[in-house]
Amino acid sequence: MGIDKFVLPEGPFEPIWESLKNYQVPQWYLDAKFGIFIHWGLYSVPAFGSEWYPHFMYVKDRPEYTYHLQTYGPHTKFGYKDFIPLFKGEKWDPYAWVELFKKAGAKYIVPVVQFHDGFAMYDCPFTRWNSVRMGSKRDVAGELAKAARENGLRFGVSYHFAEHWFFFHPGKLIDSDVNDPEYADFYGPAQPEETSPDEAFLDHWLERLLHLVDTYKPSLV
Repeated sequence: MGIDKFVLPEGPFEPIWESLKNYQVPQWYLDAKFGIFIHWGLYSVPAFGSEWYPHFMYVKDRPEYTYHLQTYGPHTKFGYKDFIPLFKGEKWDPYAWVELFKKAGAKYIVPVVQFHDGFAMYDCPFTRWNSVRMGSKRDVAGELAKAARENGLRFGVSYHFAEHWFFFHPGKLIDSDVNDPEYADFYGPAQPEETSPDEAFLDHWLERLLHLVDTYKPSLV
């Protein structure tokens, strides 16, 4: 589905700061006070350093780079994509999460459903690299949204795909699987961080976001 398939309705704001200053935060958000933001994805498999492991594992002289070599082997043999089969989520229970969050007093939850790594934690039709088709084989966002709403919590999504433009560029500078054309649709543009995204990437960023909002109807993005 190309970006021309989306028709954006006329909204209350113009793309200028003066217009955006008129935005008012929803009352429910002001009243909520406390919410849970969640990072959970492929990077949880190595569980080393931080959620930026997929970026730093390709950067020489980084602890993540050394750890990866020592634990998983050369980046040509075991790259970030190879964590996908290990991301099974067999013990994950969204209702248990929501129960815990609710006991803690949270009024809303916001999982990162699309991190910089390009792996969608929801049923994304624009990429084969998503949690429904691979890894856990579950619609993580959908299941968590259902559990949250059934228990009176607001559901939001955190969408980090913009930085996918440069996220895997370090992998192009070394001998790694990022250079393999077979996985170009996963590792993405992998351009230098100081460059600006091109129109094709921006259109793709937008079509993913619009689908995410239309399908999962989050209260917060």
